[in-house]
Amino acid sequence: MLDVAGCELTPDDKELLDHPLVGGVILFSRNYHDQKQLAELIGQIRLSARNNILIGVDHEGGRVQRFRQGFSAIPAMGDIFNRSAEVMTRAEQYCDTFGWLMAAECLAFDIDLSFAPVLDLNGVSDVIGDRSFHTQPEPLINLASHFITGMHRAGMKATGKHFPGHGNVKEDSHIAMPIDGRSLEQIAELDMYIFTQLHAKGLLDGIMPAHVVYPEVDDMPAGFSKVWLQTYLRKQMGFDGVIFSDDLSMQGAAFIGDFAARAKAALHAGCDMILVCNNPDAAAQVIDNLPSNMPTNTRLAKLAKAPCGDFNALKKTKEYTLAQRSLAEYYH
Repeated sequence: MLDVAGCELTPDDKELLDHPLVGGVILFSRNYHDQKQLAELIGQIRLSARNNILIGVDHEGGRVQRFRQGFSAIPAMGDIFNRSAEVMTRAEQYCDTFGWLMAAECLAFDIDLSFAPVLDLNGVSDVIGDRSFHTQPEPLINLASHFITGMHRAGMKATGKHFPGHGNVKEDSHIAMPIDGRSLEQIAELDMYIFTQLHAKGLLDGIMPAHVVYPEVDDMPAGFSKVWLQTYLRKQMGFDGVIFSDDLSMQGAAFIGDFAARAKAALHAGCDMILVCNNPDAAAQVIDNLPSNMPTNTRLAKLAKAPCGDFNALKKTKEYTLAQRSLAEYYH
């Protein structure tokens, strides 16, 4: 999965999209000007891609929401419980509604998935912070369950991140190599417990591992670790959904080697799809250094959206009207 340069496709974008290894595109704020432009860009991407690709976006809500004007202002997940006066039933209703609303608006523009929700605890990590639903596992599991239920009702699959948990390291893996020195028992009973419980409920369709090293378990960051991805995620948890790498351009991936080495390591560890973002040369390097006849990953097709109406049709539905009413009430 790679990105594209701007609000319309360049010749270089089209050339990359036609490569047999490209299975997805992730969109950023620079790819959005207005709704008409977004619809045209996504149409161009679908036409230019050789494969039936997945189109994704980080549209979590709060400070991580790529499309603003014309889209609903989804709140930060970490604010919902507090703004609900810490009444759990009210927070649950908001999470369900906002999960549906976020997903429904993206789906209406032919976007398959938003990489959401964040399942990390709101601990010491600044890069997580209010992207997390809560500071404690049980209420986080409860709120995330309702948010995912809303996503699923809209028709979007859920991707939980960042396995086994990014909330208890201070460093930001975008710019540093975070190291979490806790024991496996501590991680399993706190951070990983969230993923285990949500998977047991059948709510997780995809998982994105953290660019974090947990040296008491393995010397490799989780997204490059067979121990984490094969032993714990696949075998112990029994997870059979899609494993996405986090962006291989992040600093937390750098010590693995160049971009080709990072891609091979992530795939070897068990990632189904690797992300290379904000670096066209890196994306080209990865494509040039992987075999072009790699087998099709059958898990990925399960994440594609079902056909649905456009944004104008969505706005006419009763559920959209009620969701907007809830959003207005939330911000009042």
